[in-house]
Amino acid sequence: MPKAYVYTRHGGPETEAFAELDRPVPGPGELLIAVRAAGVNPVDWKLRGGFRRPGEGEARFPVVLGSEAAGVVEETGEGVTGFSAGDEVFGNTSGGAFAEYALLTASVTAHKPAALSFADAATLPVAAATAYDGVRQLDLPEGATLLVTGAGGGVGAAVLQIAHAWGLRVVGVASEAKKDLVEALGAVHVASGPDLADRVRAVAPDGVDGVYDLVGGEVLAEAAGLLADRTRLITAGAAPETVAALGGSRVARARTAAVLDEVAELVVAGELDPHVSRTFPLDRADEALRAVEEGHALGKIVIEVGV
Repeated sequence: MPKAYVYTRHGGPETEAFAELDRPVPGPGELLIAVRAAGVNPVDWKLRGGFRRPGEGEARFPVVLGSEAAGVVEETGEGVTGFSAGDEVFGNTSGGAFAEYALLTASVTAHKPAALSFADAATLPVAAATAYDGVRQLDLPEGATLLVTGAGGGVGAAVLQIAHAWGLRVVGVASEAKKDLVEALGAVHVASGPDLADRVRAVAPDGVDGVYDLVGGEVLAEAAGLLADRTRLITAGAAPETVAALGGSRVARARTAAVLDEVAELVVAGELDPHVSRTFPLDRADEALRAVEEGHALGKIVIEVGV
């Protein structure tokens, strides 16, 4: 039976386990793929811990971990058009990604360009698409200054590059350990920690025109204080009510195949490097998730499956 990495109840890493599960069957609007690569994201361990996306029901255990994957189409469900067995694709999963087989939602699945590796493609549906949606939402004019908090992670690294490619001046907040990465991606680095606002003002004396927050908490509040126009404050790191109280909003996710096509083209054009820093085989999925959960990952972590 196909192997998968699951959690058996809500909680910490102790709830995770490898399991052999029946091969999934695609329902209406779904694709079954043989997974070649799966991206690892903070939302994976947050869901394991009990976080629930808006509109989601109760979890049915065991739950396969992972939210994005790239692979080869095996079967298509009822009503699916534009995809056939053998197509190389990437997209958002509807039933977990850390597995030999996964179900993708057809409306949020795109064909993988031949020039795009499976590993790079697997990083795009969550991190890069979230970055793209947020920068598009801010709609800052060319030459404006964008402040990005949590700039050294998977979403942050994509935000820096997309904003830079669209002609924005970017200031990235991250730990000193991630300084080289932030600067290599075209941003001015500002160290995280107390008195953040003072350090941002030192490198952007004319102020910042937008804030893309990926941290939340005190960092979000301090960054908000740097803005004259709070409608230019967005977050993927705090709850809607928290950012609304500061005058901003959550990142509005498009969740379309068209956005996946756009970010894939940015990679192929050399304007976006997914920056896959480490890969792990499926039988080391636990190590891959720990690397992200403990916050030490530079860029993206990917689990590679099959050949």
